[in-house]
Amino acid sequence: MRLLLVEDDDLVADAILRGLTAASYAVHRVSSAEAAQAAIAGEEFALAVIDVGLPGADGLTLVRRLRSAGKSLPTLILTARCTLTDKVKALDLGADDFLSKPFDAAELAARCRALMRRSSGALNGIIKLQRMSVDLLGKRLCVDDAEVELTAREWLVLECLVRRINLIVPKDKLQQAVASPDQDTSANAVEVHISRLRAKLGNAAIIRSLRGLGYRLEEAKIS
Repeated sequence: MRLLLVEDDDLVADAILRGLTAASYAVHRVSSAEAAQAAIAGEEFALAVIDVGLPGADGLTLVRRLRSAGKSLPTLILTARCTLTDKVKALDLGADDFLSKPFDAAELAARCRALMRRSSGALNGIIKLQRMSVDLLGKRLCVDDAEVELTAREWLVLECLVRRINLIVPKDKLQQAVASPDQDTSANAVEVHISRLRAKLGNAAIIRSLRGLGYRLEEAKIS
């Protein structure tokens, strides 16, 4: 797997390169958003690890440019800023994950693996968790190998959550996903769909509510 590292600090970049290389990744390093865009235009990468504090355009601007250009490349943001506002902004701009400095090399490698698993599942249409499988193309949910019937709106909510598993999905994004041209969907309606999904998933997965932020789908822990 070839990764793109966008980091202008030589010492930090060297430490990341050593950690990811030890985890058997090939890494191409650039030091600016502009160089990253040029690299992505000319080569395929499985993932981009992007520092926020870059010279010129910052890392969040780079993510926004990639998403505006239709690039679905998974992105992991690195930053010394770790406030909730910073995290929400990064995710809203299209980042897939967020890691605060300082961090352990093993955690960075694990997050890279998780992001690429999710990306691979989204590309082939099947996202498999420990006890459930979601067929995005066939619109089928299976829990413990048994198919679970969902309404059209329950499916739309689940699809939004599973595409960003372990990440926060804002409530307004869910409202937009289930709204129809002739009918607005209230926040209360989204809560109803979430409640029904929880009942149908049972203990196979957790849909966690985060006050003021939205919802997050998490894999159930196997004891």
